[in-house]
Amino acid sequence: MINLDSDLAGAFLADSRDLLAGMEADLLALEGSGGRIDEESVNRMFQAVHTVRGGARSFELLKINTLAHQTENVLTLIRSRKLELSPQTIRVLLGATSSMRDLIRNPGASNQADIAGLMTALSTLRQDDRPSAERPVGQSPNAGMPLRTLLAEDDFASRLVLQTFLSRYGECHIAVNGKEAVDAVRFLLERGQRYNLICMDIMMPELDGREAVRQIRALEEEHGILSTYGAKIIMTTAVDDIKEVIRCFQELCDSYLTKPIDLTELTKQMNSYGLIR
Repeated sequence: MINLDSDLAGAFLADSRDLLAGMEADLLALEGSGGRIDEESVNRMFQAVHTVRGGARSFELLKINTLAHQTENVLTLIRSRKLELSPQTIRVLLGATSSMRDLIRNPGASNQADIAGLMTALSTLRQDDRPSAERPVGQSPNAGMPLRTLLAEDDFASRLVLQTFLSRYGECHIAVNGKEAVDAVRFLLERGQRYNLICMDIMMPELDGREAVRQIRALEEEHGILSTYGAKIIMTTAVDDIKEVIRCFQELCDSYLTKPIDLTELTKQMNSYGLIR
């Protein structure tokens, strides 16, 4: 686990507390409106909990990650109009949000917390989600088939190492800047195909990785694919700056790796998403 007393962790924890406070305010406002779905606030909450989840995963805050993941799944159903914002749904989401805030206040003890009751309540909200129950959330839509990867990287040496590694698992397409990456995703989506994995450098010419991710998620949604079921996007960066990482999670990337890329760690992440076995 990364030192939770580090400046990096401190910045993440502070940002997460602010995001969850905003999420709680949005839920209370929705409760006051009788549960009428406000797309802007629902999207804002989804973005907030995804950001918390991404950071918690990076810092190995396992219970926070698990709770955020299940909360994100429920918000995915609400965004796709498969779940109504009933008073019970709002109460459960408020409970999850409050619990995450409490765990973040004492992160060192968070992995020992008992979240079983909240997990059961969140799971109950998802019990009628038959389509997604057929496939674990996070698993590749083409599980068991060769991987299709997009590698967006402008540095030749980094690109060569990653391309050689990723090509072992299937197709690996190359983009040398963010604009090419967005165009590659659009090209496949328009033909009814998609990427399972995207490795995206943050600092690139023409269009940086953060903006490229934002546009890619927008393209997926235009084609009926919410980010929970979209390509797994791993940011690769030499930037040791939590603000850059947090912004990437806010654009709905899934995780990040710092350069030089540790291929063992990349393999571990690919395994965790069910992309390889």
